Amino acid sequence: MKIDRANPLWRFHGITPMAIFFFAYLYLPIIVLLVLSFNENRLATIWTGFSTHWYSVVLDNTDMLRAAKNSLIVALSATVIGTLAATLAAMGMARGRFRGETGVAAMLTLPLLVPEIVTAIATLLFFIVIGVKLGLISIIIAHTVFCIPFAYLPIRARLDGMDPALIEAANDLYANEWQAFKRITFPLLWPGILSGAMLSFIISLDDFVISYFVGGAGSTTLPIYIFGMIRVGITPEVNAISALMLIISIIFVSVSFVIDRVRY
Repeated sequence: MKIDRANPLWRFHGITPMAIFFFAYLYLPIIVLLVLSFNENRLATIWTGFSTHWYSVVLDNTDMLRAAKNSLIVALSATVIGTLAATLAAMGMARGRFRGETGVAAMLTLPLLVPEIVTAIATLLFFIVIGVKLGLISIIIAHTVFCIPFAYLPIRARLDGMDPALIEAANDLYANEWQAFKRITFPLLWPGILSGAMLSFIISLDDFVISYFVGGAGSTTLPIYIFGMIRVGITPEVNAISALMLIISIIFVSVSFVIDRVRY
């Protein structure tokens, strides 16, 4: 990324060292984690040599694979339902101004601002009051609601960038709403939908707090399983599975960013 030295911010003494310190503080622990995941030593923090043994141990761990399966079920379900709801919400909000529009928009993005621990406790209390049994279904419901804003924002941004004259032209050519959506809106909107879906998937896959509170017996997800492992100390298996989740997250976020930049 090219740095604009004409920016007044760079005239402040010490801004460059501060920026270097910030990125080092942010990314050095991640690099250390990746390196130690290939450590052959049983002691996770003492390097003795290169090995991929602990990745084999992770892939042979039945309990960990079961937790990963639960995470995938929850993430895929929440992504599909949440993205569909976000798409409908974004299209409804983009149709035109109406009374209460500001309040509805605020409610759609509110989960991004509320601390996740508050959302988790409130959701747990709600499930208890209405009698929902805690398990995979309760996690899917909670994740779906939590993921909607992450899918909504890129979809709404894509809609706001579309030329309204295209829909008007379709109407002039006697196209109904479904035909206009199928032939005009969706081909232009799909990068935003896919970007929002990928963000929702990775948010759900990595979530710990909500899953921990609203999960029940037999619904252990991968983040919860990892949390249980580190309570007895950091092991090479924890480094390996954490590295795998990190790589998956980076890939999904990067692809989502690239897709969202697709031009009309």
